[in-house]
Amino acid sequence: MEHSDTPALLVLEDGRFFRGSSFGAAGETFGEAVFSTGMTGYQETLTDPSYRRQIVVATAPQIGNTGWNDEDDESRQIWVAGYVVRDASRVRSSWRSNRSLDQELRTQGIVGICELDTRALTRHLRERGSMRAAISTTELDPDALLQRVLEQPPMAGANLIAEVTLTEPVVVPAQGTRTHTVAAIDLGIKEMTPELMARRGIEVHVLPATTSLEDLTALDVDGVFFSNGPGDPATADDAVELLTGVLDAGLPYFGICFGNQIFGRALGFGTYKLKYGHRGINQPVQDRRTGKVEITAQNHGFAVDAPLDHDTQTPWGAARVSHVCLNDDVVEGLELTDADGRVLAFSVQYHPEAAAGPHDSAYLFDRFIEVMDAHRTTGENA
Repeated sequence: MEHSDTPALLVLEDGRFFRGSSFGAAGETFGEAVFSTGMTGYQETLTDPSYRRQIVVATAPQIGNTGWNDEDDESRQIWVAGYVVRDASRVRSSWRSNRSLDQELRTQGIVGICELDTRALTRHLRERGSMRAAISTTELDPDALLQRVLEQPPMAGANLIAEVTLTEPVVVPAQGTRTHTVAAIDLGIKEMTPELMARRGIEVHVLPATTSLEDLTALDVDGVFFSNGPGDPATADDAVELLTGVLDAGLPYFGICFGNQIFGRALGFGTYKLKYGHRGINQPVQDRRTGKVEITAQNHGFAVDAPLDHDTQTPWGAARVSHVCLNDDVVEGLELTDADGRVLAFSVQYHPEAAAGPHDSAYLFDRFIEVMDAHRTTGENA
C-alpha cells in the first residue's frame, strides 16, 4: 500500500469535512482547496509554483501510478500546500520512475490525504467555490480544526511572488544558433517555458521579480516575458510598474497566466477572483484571430476583466481580448496593436508550455518570435 493506516482529516472553511488516510508526510497543513481536472501530469502539477499555498484535489480517481522521476519537475521543489487523492496507486509502473509519489511527498514534507470521496469534494467546491482548508493527521476533531482554518488568510489579497521567485539571474542558452535574447521575469516560472524558447534559438535571461527596468534594458534584449505565478494579481503593483516601463520602452512582450493578468492591469483593466478557477489540461480556448479552438493546460484562480466586444485605447495602442474560454467566456488572452495593426505585445491566461500537455498552443512561442522580428525590422527601417 502506498498510503498508511494513519487516519487523516480534511476540513473546509464552510464546515464540510472528509475523513481518509494519511498520504505522503504526516502532520498538518493549511491552504486554499482547489481541484485540478488533469488525468495525467501530477508531477508537473505539484512542482508548478502557481500552486503555492493551495491544497490540490485530483479529480482523476487514481494518482501515483507512474511514480516520480528526476526529469519532469517544473521547478526546484513541490509547491502545493497539500494533496488530496481518491486512490493512491499501490504500484508504480513507468520505466522512468525513480521512486514513488508517496516517497517524494514524504521527503519534501507535503501532507496529503487519500481514501476519500474526491468526486463529492469536487462537486462541493464547484458549487461553493474554492475555499480555505486544512489536512491533518494530528487534529482529528473537525470543529477544532475548523477554528484554525478560519484563522488563515484568504487567497484574495495574497502577494506570494517573493516566495517563489529566483534570488539570482539564470541564463538558459539558446540551443543551436542564437537568434534572439529574451528577459524572462520569474513570478513563479515553469522550467519548460525557457526550454521551449531555447529550442527556438532564444537565449533566455531568467530574472528575479525584483529586477529594475534599468537592469532589464541593460541586457539589450529583443523581448520581455512575464511568467505564471501564484497569488492575487491585484497585489502585484511592482510587476505592473515594471511592465509599464517595458511598454513605454517599446519592447515586445509576451506573458503567460500571471503575466497575462499583469499585462491586463498595465493596460488599465481590473482583475477578479474566479469562483473555483480553471485547473487542468483539458480547457477549450478559442483564438479569436484565427477562429481555431485549442485544448489547453490551465491553472488560475484569477482573471482579467476586459470587454469582449470592443477594443480599448491605451497609451501604446489598441488592446483587445485575443483568446476566450469556451466554457465560461473568461478572458484567456490579450493583445496590443499599433495604428498599423502590428502586434506589439500579447499574453495568454493558459499554459502553452503545457508540461505534461496538451501542445496545441506551442505556436505562441513562434508568434513571440514573429513579434520580435517585426519590431527589429521596424527599428531598422526607422
